[in-house]
Amino acid sequence: MPETVTDSIPATLVPASIVDAARAAHPEWRAWRLESVTGPTGNLSLIETRWLPDGAETTPEAALAGQPASVVATLIQRRNLDTGAPERGVRLWDADAPAIRAFETVTAFPFNPDWVIEAEFTPVSAERSVPFEHIRDNGGTRDLVVPGDITFTRDRVDYSLSAFDDDGTLLLVFGDASNGADGPDGTYASGRFLFVHRIDGEPGRVLLDFNRAFVPPCGFSSQYNCPLPPRNNRFGLVVDAGEKRVVFRDGYDMLTQTDAA
Repeated sequence: MPETVTDSIPATLVPASIVDAARAAHPEWRAWRLESVTGPTGNLSLIETRWLPDGAETTPEAALAGQPASVVATLIQRRNLDTGAPERGVRLWDADAPAIRAFETVTAFPFNPDWVIEAEFTPVSAERSVPFEHIRDNGGTRDLVVPGDITFTRDRVDYSLSAFDDDGTLLLVFGDASNGADGPDGTYASGRFLFVHRIDGEPGRVLLDFNRAFVPPCGFSSQYNCPLPPRNNRFGLVVDAGEKRVVFRDGYDMLTQTDAA
């Protein structure tokens, strides 16, 4: 990622109270994550993403024809990469999916206080979009709104990251040197996600708690089409905080499921 070595120190050191609060809340967050991915519409339950032909319509009820009672359907929409026209589709979620039955855990680093970071969020005057490559688009990109820049200094290196607007919350898609690495401290190969939290009463200040970095949905099911980290969101070092990889039992391989379009 583009970075600048500087002699400056961070504009604001993270108060011990913020780090202590993040540490105290971390076990509850971990428990919530492990529970949420196994829910009836959690990441592991997605068994099919089906894009409809141009002009075709469907309903959740129609999409469920022939499916067991454990399956529910939701409608989705995106824009065609070439034409920009809306494309409609349906997703099927199975509360008894093979991935849920085979799921063991999501491995994670121990809580690391060095990766609780206060940063500066600088909004832009108008909506700005950044092209994000997606894992299933064969090198194509989709423009996502990035409403500002997130900057901080760590170990005398200046960083400027791009987080996109995910239904009103900033979502950071980042990569680091641990992605795809062999050994127990390797992380999900395509990168990780992190929600950015604004600090109450401090306009422009945001908290990046990388201990809450998580494996993206595409690490749980091949039916997702996740964005990949843009170049400026790739760290040259290991971010040894947050989730690492999804672990399945009994030799289960999520790629044996039917591929999404």
